[in-house]
Amino acid sequence: MSTHDVFVQQFARLFHHYQETLSSEAEHSDSWNSLPAEERNRMITAARLAILELESNSQAHARRFYAKPGEAEWGC
Repeated sequence: MSTHDVFVQQFARLFHHYQETLSSEAEHSDSWNSLPAEERNRMITAARLAILELESNSQAHARRFYAKPGEAEWGC
């Protein structure tokens, strides 16, 4: 398992924890380890997609401010 996979699983576990903590008492579900494997996998996949979207948005945002090589306008 790669470090990225471990990160995604930890992110999903933390997301579940805080979702459970912030929900009302009546909505509390089981702990992460007692969730069905299918539900854990769904949350891990959702975490992976969210992280990929955040990474792609930050990269697109960073690239927007830099000119391509040879295209910079120099005003002196």
